[in-house]
Amino acid sequence: MSKNLTTRSEDYSKWYNELVVKADLAENSGVRGCMVIKPYGYAIWEKMQAELDRMFKETGHSNAYFPLFVPKSMFEAEEKNAEGFAKECAIVTHYRLKNDPDKPGKLMVDPNAKLEEELIVRPTSEAIIWSTYKNWVQSYRDLPLLINQWANVVRWEMRTRLFLRTAEFLWQEGHTAHATKAEAIKESETMMNVYADFAENFMAIPVIKGLKTETERFAGAEETYCIEALMQDGKALQAGTSHFLGQNFAKAFDVKFTSNEGKLDYVWGTSWGVSTRLMGALVMTHSDDKGLVLPPNLAPTQIVIVPIHKTDEQLAAITEEVNKLVAELKKMRISVKFDDRTNMSPGFKFNEYELKGVPIRLAIGPKDLENGTFEVARRDTLTKESVSKDGIASYLRDLLETIQNDLFAKALDYRNTHITEVNDFEEFKSVLENKGGFLSAHWDGTPETEEKIKELTKATIRCIALDRVEEAGKCVLTGNPSKGRVLFAKAY
Repeated sequence: MSKNLTTRSEDYSKWYNELVVKADLAENSGVRGCMVIKPYGYAIWEKMQAELDRMFKETGHSNAYFPLFVPKSMFEAEEKNAEGFAKECAIVTHYRLKNDPDKPGKLMVDPNAKLEEELIVRPTSEAIIWSTYKNWVQSYRDLPLLINQWANVVRWEMRTRLFLRTAEFLWQEGHTAHATKAEAIKESETMMNVYADFAENFMAIPVIKGLKTETERFAGAEETYCIEALMQDGKALQAGTSHFLGQNFAKAFDVKFTSNEGKLDYVWGTSWGVSTRLMGALVMTHSDDKGLVLPPNLAPTQIVIVPIHKTDEQLAAITEEVNKLVAELKKMRISVKFDDRTNMSPGFKFNEYELKGVPIRLAIGPKDLENGTFEVARRDTLTKESVSKDGIASYLRDLLETIQNDLFAKALDYRNTHITEVNDFEEFKSVLENKGGFLSAHWDGTPETEEKIKELTKATIRCIALDRVEEAGKCVLTGNPSKGRVLFAKAY
């Protein structure tokens, strides 16, 4: 089943596209640039959602839902935001179709059903949400307002790629309002840390926390905090962003509050989000030429058990033994599947679960029954061993934890060996071309230099790392003074 997969060394991009489809995660749809997320892919997304939702609620946030459509005038209210998303907007101009008199059986837009005001299909929800907050906030007693929504958004992308860039995608977006600047900045940092915690402890992906440059900042934000991850092909992927909006949206939508001193002021805002592109990050960080490799904390099925038998009697005896283990594992809240389909060979099943990245595969045949053992195979290392059935449930629980930790350690080692300090532009181009990864280089702080480097190399400043050392140096391109190193990379 997986033998037809293009290898990563052959063509990484093709490998990724094939794997997403063959592992039953998603497929292209009948709508250009949009995807169908298949049940197996959606099961992983649901696990991501559940963990993130829990983390949001633990930090005091509540879920709500806001309209898909944004009136054009409302969208235009915060100029920088509108300008930043203008090229990606889908617009609704009419509300009805009618039969086409010139083409029987076909429909046409009813010219009499033109909307008085055009509607934007949300590319992000700041406008509709802040226009609502105006009615929700009067006094300091109404603050902080900590709201999240799970939704779909539309950004009209011309070049699309499953999970990484599609015209419609799923995400969550948090939108909060605060009484003070310090409180809003703290919220932005808190949510960046929540994303980093999720990426590292559930996705097993190490991330660098940092700030975006002014050029890369979210349209309408004063500051954008981000987490940046590194994929196996040496390209970076922005895995989450958290924006300090200042009072920009409050002023655009007139969201004021009376402080406890009786003074009228604008609230301070934040917004933050992660999307289904995390699915792409998950695939590209851990998977191999045989298929998906999923971290146990997000795998829909953590353990699969495959019986090996020739007769119905053998299957019955194996099933009796397996059912005891399944009951034990379920008590430990481990998701386990016993695949007793008789119309598929064990070899076919092994290939299927290897392709789908199930962390642990158990096989049991008549010999194993006699010996009181199970064959245990790890998906991440492709190693097998024979394990006694006595205490195997605890053994498997510990093994899942080991696999989770090992995947993170492997990704961290790759990331750390692919951060290279470079000090001149020739070295910059050489490392970027031959090794990839993050390039730690001095930058003079100007958008012009940032743009020139992007133009010459396709590398962008991924972030100004929060833990960077402030040190005087010379810009890698211009030789002008620099206050410290930033991280460049080619990115998705």
